[in-house]
Amino acid sequence: MKAEIVRKATPMKSRKTKKIEIDRPENLGKPQMKWGSDVVAEVTRRLNLKYIALVPGASYRGFHDSIVNYLGNSNPQMVICLHEEHAVSIADGYGKVTEEPMAVALHSNVGLMHATMPIFNAWCDRTPMIIFGATGPVDAHRRRPWIDWIHTSKDQASMIRNYTKWDDQPASPQAAVESVLRANQITRSAPYGPVYICLDAGLQESALTEAVSVPDPARFAPAPSPAAPYASVLQALSAIDKATFPLILMGRVSRKQADWDRRVHFAEAIGAAVLTSSNDAASFPTTHPLHLAAPCLRPNKAAAALIKKADLIISLDWLDLAGVFRLALGAAQTQEPADKSIIHCSVDSYRTNGWSMDHQALPAVDIPIHAEPDSFIAQLLYELDAKKTSKTKTRPEMKGLAHWNSASLSKSTTGHGGSMTLWDMAMTVREFAKKRPITFARLPLGWPGEAYEFDGPLSFMGNDGGGAVGTGPGHTIGAALALKDSDRLTVGVIGDGDYLMGVNALWTAAHFGIPMMIVVADNRSYFNDEMHQERVAQMRSRPAQNRWIGQRIDDPRVDLVAMARAQGFDSEVPVSTSEALAKALKRGAEVVAKGGRYFIDSVVQPGYADSGPDQRGGG
Repeated sequence: MKAEIVRKATPMKSRKTKKIEIDRPENLGKPQMKWGSDVVAEVTRRLNLKYIALVPGASYRGFHDSIVNYLGNSNPQMVICLHEEHAVSIADGYGKVTEEPMAVALHSNVGLMHATMPIFNAWCDRTPMIIFGATGPVDAHRRRPWIDWIHTSKDQASMIRNYTKWDDQPASPQAAVESVLRANQITRSAPYGPVYICLDAGLQESALTEAVSVPDPARFAPAPSPAAPYASVLQALSAIDKATFPLILMGRVSRKQADWDRRVHFAEAIGAAVLTSSNDAASFPTTHPLHLAAPCLRPNKAAAALIKKADLIISLDWLDLAGVFRLALGAAQTQEPADKSIIHCSVDSYRTNGWSMDHQALPAVDIPIHAEPDSFIAQLLYELDAKKTSKTKTRPEMKGLAHWNSASLSKSTTGHGGSMTLWDMAMTVREFAKKRPITFARLPLGWPGEAYEFDGPLSFMGNDGGGAVGTGPGHTIGAALALKDSDRLTVGVIGDGDYLMGVNALWTAAHFGIPMMIVVADNRSYFNDEMHQERVAQMRSRPAQNRWIGQRIDDPRVDLVAMARAQGFDSEVPVSTSEALAKALKRGAEVVAKGGRYFIDSVVQPGYADSGPDQRGGG
């Protein structure tokens, strides 16, 4: 799908972005498919994979040449990176926006080892991605002394097999055609995830000895996801009809505007309250009257009250259904299942394995639905429309329930040395975002749900599914690459630890002229781990004030601005008040609107804000 542009407020001025026309080869003539790697490149072109993020490496020099001198560095175009982790993270950010795979190339075993963490992250994010690796030559007789030997591994994909959907190492050009077609089919089938093709260097660099056919990829497209059985649809509608207080948990759903509109229509048609996760991409308008509690990763007080009140839970691929019940209701599902009817719609079990526990705890479910949530909603709406059900249902149990947004959100908490708190920063960013079509590629740990004001499926792309560090810059670049020809302003709000681990990804954005903004919540600490050390000290009756040791990113203070400027970003001196941040955000938006890149170092006090302005703690 193409990224759909969603906007309900005042649009930005049209941005004329620089087309990525750099790194174009010359004197190509009329290249012919003559080498093994040309075959792989030809199939890739026919799949319309627009970009391939990479760090160059000799193990795939044949494939590299084919992209440049056979394809003309177009479709896919190389997006050169300074680290393999960033290459995968950029593809992850791109896939979050488009729900389509971006290609990645990794150099032999060493490049794959660099990339393992963000590959796991893409697995947890359920992001489509086609990764090309390389090894060999497999034929030992053809290996160059020393270097080819250390860059050759048997069963190289075994390093990542537990967190990819599929892998292959084709042994002939014809097998490579099938391998790439199958990889595309598998990665685009829900639930999405990365796939890996390891290319033998010998195969890449061998001349073709016979004709190789590349068929129309449309004949090998993925099948539609399964629909819910009609009996299950009727069972779900019956449960909804009998419920007095249904609650929808909007989880991992699509980025399409039509699906977003159907989700709103469905909630209104059945009169259900709605909760969304602060970890997943935007799924429902946060200011809608039915969205009765601020978005959260773990249920806050208001969300827990709604879960307790509900007699019917409709889970639409909620990330951790059993976990949310345990936190809200205080009991493990396998020991004391929730005393309420539960509909759970997900296809996630298709890819569950015994290595990764990202499938979470096992929930008790009354009506299991094996379908994609948006397809299931479309089925339910079809039946409701056929019955001429009212488009808006009002339930008596909803009366008197205040929307979370009705409370004042402007309370300042600046103090303790003058720097703003994370709450102040979040409210300033929220106010800034009201006036522009913004896509938040990332938001940091501790960011308050009260700052989430999302009105469309591209408002927020979700956070790091694998709980990693260093992916924020890459995710932001990937999202901005996907949206570069739109009028949306792509912003990544990330922590300073995340920034420092991934900072050299910014060079890629500058090199390719990708408009975007990075804002760092700079608390000079790995603060999440400070909180862990405080808890451990308290449990052991030891001094909690020592939590900062081994955690602080200070003395000397890292010059975050200089690091951004060194890689081609515009920036300014660090800001430490809400007023200064608001002005910096405005200046940054003006730079990005002209096709530039902007960095803001927003100095905040250590402290989380996920429970409002009265909780201390940092991002």
